[in-house]
Amino acid sequence: MPAIVGEHLTKVFGRGETEVVALRDASIEVDAGELVALMGPSGSGKTTLLRAISLIDPPTEGRITIAGTPVYERERVLIDDRRLRRERMGIIFQAYNLIPFLTAAENVALVLTLNRVPAREALRRARNLLERLDLGHRAGIHPATLSGGEQQRLAVARAVVNDPALILADEPTAALDTERGKAVMELLRRLGRERQAAVIVVTHDERMIEGFDRVYHMTDGRIT
Repeated sequence: MPAIVGEHLTKVFGRGETEVVALRDASIEVDAGELVALMGPSGSGKTTLLRAISLIDPPTEGRITIAGTPVYERERVLIDDRRLRRERMGIIFQAYNLIPFLTAAENVALVLTLNRVPAREALRRARNLLERLDLGHRAGIHPATLSGGEQQRLAVARAVVNDPALILADEPTAALDTERGKAVMELLRRLGRERQAAVIVVTHDERMIEGFDRVYHMTDGRIT
C-alpha cells in the first residue's frame, strides 16, 4: 500500500483577474521507505505541492490518501489535520520556524512531548539526534545564536525525531555546504529505509539526489 497518494491536485489562489493556478492536475504516489525528489525552477509549484500534501494549505481540487485512508477529497479535509501532522509527519520548512526561547535540544524534544513522551526521555532522544547531526555541542544554545546552517540542521532534527511515517522537506540543504548537505540527505535516506518512512524532498541541487528512488520534475504547476 502506498504511504501517500495525491490525485489530480489543483491549487488556485485568488479569483478573477488575480487568479493564479499554482498546481495543475498534479498526481504523485510514494511508497513506504521510498525517497523521492521534486525538482523544478522557482515558481513551478514544488512548495505548493508539499503544503497541499501536508494539508497546511489544502488543494482546491483533488484527493489525498495516506496509508489507505482518505484525508482530503471533494474540497474537504476529512480528519484532524493538526494531529495528522503532529503524529505522522515530519515537515522541514524553508523558514526554520524554530521557537526562540527554547534551546536547540528543547526545540527537538517538544515534538516528542506533544506526543506524550516523558520529558526526560524526550530530551535524551533529542540530544542523541543532535549528536548525529554534529550539533551535540550546541544542544543548550538558543536558535538565535546558531548559524544559518546550524539552524537548518536543527530544523531537520526536529522533523525526524518522532520517526514519522511521512517526511516532507522543502530545500533542507539550502543553507548547508556540500558535505553537511549530503550528510542530511543520507540521514533522510537512512531514516526512510530503516523506519519505512516515505520521504519527499524539494531540492534544486542535483548533487543532493544521489541514491533517490525517483525524481519528479515540475513545470508551471504540473508534474512531468
